[in-house]
Amino acid sequence: MTSTGRFTLPSEENFAEKTKELAELWGADAIRNSDGTHLDESVLALGKKIYSAYFPTRAHNEWITLHMDETPQVYLLTGRVLAEADIVDVPLMDGFFEEQLKPNRDADPHKYWEVVDRTTNEVVDASLWTLDEDTDTVHVSGATPMHEYTVSFLAYIIWDPVEMYNHLTNGWGDKEHEIPFDIYHPATRKFVFDTFEQWLKDNPQVDVVRFTTFFYQFTLLFDQKQREKVVDWFGCACTVSPAALDDFEKEYGYRLRPEDFVDGGAYNSAWRVPRKAQRDWIDFLSGFVRANVKKLADMSHEAGKEAMMFLGDQWIGTEPYKDGFEDLGLDAVVGSIGDGTTTRMIADIPGVKYTEGRFLPYFFPDTFYEGNDPSIEAWDNWRKARRAILRSPISRMGYGGYLSLAAKFPKFVDTVTHIADEFRDIHDRTGGVAAEGELNVAILNSWGKMRSWMAFTVAHALPNKQTYSYYGILESLSGMRVNVRFISFDDVLEHGVADDIDVIVTGGPVDTAFTGGDVWKNPKLTETLRAWVRGGGAFVGVGEPSSLARFQAGRFFQLADVLGVDEERYQTLSVDKYFPAVTPEHFITADVHVDPAAREAWEKAGYRIPLSGCGGGQGIKPLGGIDFGEPIANTFPVNEDVTLLRADGGQVQLAVNEYGKGRGVYVSGLPYSAANARLLERILFWASHNEDKYTAYSSTNPECEVAVFPDAGQYCVINNTDRPQSTDVALPDGSVEHFDLDQSAIAWRNL
Repeated sequence: MTSTGRFTLPSEENFAEKTKELAELWGADAIRNSDGTHLDESVLALGKKIYSAYFPTRAHNEWITLHMDETPQVYLLTGRVLAEADIVDVPLMDGFFEEQLKPNRDADPHKYWEVVDRTTNEVVDASLWTLDEDTDTVHVSGATPMHEYTVSFLAYIIWDPVEMYNHLTNGWGDKEHEIPFDIYHPATRKFVFDTFEQWLKDNPQVDVVRFTTFFYQFTLLFDQKQREKVVDWFGCACTVSPAALDDFEKEYGYRLRPEDFVDGGAYNSAWRVPRKAQRDWIDFLSGFVRANVKKLADMSHEAGKEAMMFLGDQWIGTEPYKDGFEDLGLDAVVGSIGDGTTTRMIADIPGVKYTEGRFLPYFFPDTFYEGNDPSIEAWDNWRKARRAILRSPISRMGYGGYLSLAAKFPKFVDTVTHIADEFRDIHDRTGGVAAEGELNVAILNSWGKMRSWMAFTVAHALPNKQTYSYYGILESLSGMRVNVRFISFDDVLEHGVADDIDVIVTGGPVDTAFTGGDVWKNPKLTETLRAWVRGGGAFVGVGEPSSLARFQAGRFFQLADVLGVDEERYQTLSVDKYFPAVTPEHFITADVHVDPAAREAWEKAGYRIPLSGCGGGQGIKPLGGIDFGEPIANTFPVNEDVTLLRADGGQVQLAVNEYGKGRGVYVSGLPYSAANARLLERILFWASHNEDKYTAYSSTNPECEVAVFPDAGQYCVINNTDRPQSTDVALPDGSVEHFDLDQSAIAWRNL
């Protein structure tokens, strides 16, 4: 029987009867409109809580078309142009989508733009270049032949990027492009607040204002072929204006360069080691954004409505994990559920009364088309989210898009019915309390708490080839029986390591925000972490942890002594490296499946011992059995006391090291899978000397996980696959309970 509540249903015009039917079937207690839709009076009369999407800075072309110099702006970097004489022409818009972006010719280009000789990285004097406004070309004189030149220029954003995406995806044809506007300008800011005040009066039926979102879009730029060109879900590129730049200079005492935004073409990606200018701009921007968000929240409350923020679209500057977010007065945050990591990104946000997840698939024609089965994605999305929800509950769930599309797929309708009932059942059984965590795990990087659950991400829930081996760490942790927090290198330098932290995990590629870059030149960092591990701490490094791009003191990994592993950077090739024999049996690898034939071949092959040189001493045959993702080349044990658990192909993939009273673990990478999540779980328990805690409430099948709720007196076992699974669960008294679980099933038992 369908339960009710905790479910937000999207609806649209001329779909009232089916909306009522599906609301009853899915147990919806709230109804919302989606982008580009409105709710019929008959839908409003259903007696449900009404959410209304509200866009503070778009959908009012009648205003912004009269003030086109008050749209948001972005610094763009042209392509590099080779000078073949002392004069070179640099076209501005080559590679950019002219329906989205337009050069700002209103503010003095010689004050706000910059021409750079990229061969020498020197700024070209403003007297040596001119702008041809008719062709949007910059003419540079005094150029050095065979040097490359770029222009960093301000551009207006003349088509809202999210509305543009929806427009192109849904084929909205001649529908008028919605132009965004920037509230940094006083006249537009007044218009935004006056318009919202009137909207509140005109919409008394609305219970929850769903701000989608506020003022500044994350970096989302398209090329001339309407393809995504630059995407950074954390990017602040689309937040500039001459007025803001001038005010920043007054407040911070120095002027930002265009280069501080275009960043040589990296556009201040979250992967870049954050610099002072970048951090200062985030502080400046968030101060402005938050002050105005609070005004909108206060106005909503005065009108008797809740204020909800969508963690997406124009979320930049809100910084939900930055100190002070709770002062904004928002009632709730809702966000898109892409996987376990994004679920935790929403669920862990402090300072709001409740959180809500918008599950996938989105009801758009790119998924809901004849011949496709959207229920497959719905189940996959639910399984990924569920394991995280058990560890950090969200209060509500829902979907987005066009209900009329979803209603055409009966199998999908049945799937959502089941998911919604299960979601409510979890909440009813647990009282919305998180499952018990056995260990306290800290993720260490440059961003720390401010980017909780946001590490290793390219776009929302979308890692890429270079990042998935690290993102898998977060995805594994999102549903693991551990408590997770995020700390920064600055935290460690200023405060040391908190007494209640059991394990620190750090890593990523060299010279990124996640490995720290030059922060490792500060000896206090290595001193602090070494002392903590030697005193009994646990340190897990992934990829190129504690690395310095410049060879320093004979080491690439500055904590190679803790990890037991370093990486050859072609500086010490004349120094022999000896590999000890691989240890196939260990607590960490106890659940790793190795094909028997591969194991037999590996055992028969023996070892090349001793063998000098990089990569010497590993088994002739690879042992395998673990997916380490993108390889980290030329890693080696720093001595023969290190325990190698995997060293296939002439480098170390997995090693453990005793270090005083503590332990270090090196792993080259772990893309998300059930097997890798189990491996990481065992790494954490072993590294922290908590092997004795591991067995109780563990599952013999890595595809199944256990969550324990002491206050509720229950535990559950979940099947994270679309196939039936069997598993045994060890109980604290030494007994074992067997479970046969249908696909995607969850089973509950009393403690």
